[in-house]
Amino acid sequence: MSEALLKVAGLKHLPLFPLPLVALPNEFVPLHIFEERYRQMLKDVERERNIFGISFFDPETSFIDKPATETVGCAVEIRQSETLPDGRSNVLTLGIVRYRLIDYVDSGEPYFVGDVEFFEDASEERNVVEPLADEVFELFERMAKAAFKIGGGRGKLPEIQRSDPESLSFLITAAFNFDNEKKYALLEMTSTSKRLGELKTILNQTVGQMEESAEIQTVSRTNGHSKKRIDL
Repeated sequence: MSEALLKVAGLKHLPLFPLPLVALPNEFVPLHIFEERYRQMLKDVERERNIFGISFFDPETSFIDKPATETVGCAVEIRQSETLPDGRSNVLTLGIVRYRLIDYVDSGEPYFVGDVEFFEDASEERNVVEPLADEVFELFERMAKAAFKIGGGRGKLPEIQRSDPESLSFLITAAFNFDNEKKYALLEMTSTSKRLGELKTILNQTVGQMEESAEIQTVSRTNGHSKKRIDL
């Protein structure tokens, strides 16, 4: 059993925080909690495991008043919490593992509680997924270096850790400013190779342009000239 699944072992009923955003495993998600029912939820989960679920839900585009069953969310762990004098809280959470919402539990609490099933990606052959992860990681490193140059290249480029393929796929997904629909589609996939394949396509489409942009920025800072153009 993975470390992520161990953290939620035995946890079947999960307090839910519906939000118009998609949280991912290993992604830091800052939250500002002000509604009374979620203040209560925060107090309750802090007495237990510091874990609750973030389910994507946009009330402006939904015909129901809560996330639908069978949808996918991400269990998050509270890493930092600051309670303000008026009772509001600023909370920093970290995504742990995905869940599928099976049903709602009548817990008597003012917030939603879900009957959930936690899951990770299906097992795949290492000789298939590892080479793909290496390709995607290399492309991502190139993109990060280009972004660093575009930003001025001050200081030292942070080292990017090469994690396991599934974690890597979510790390890179979090780095992109995807819309919720695209991010959710990548969240609910259960194939690491399929997710990496989609990210590889996106990176191949963007990394070359970013590197050209970085070169133009570098040349312009030295009062030089570049013959290359880039469509922005």
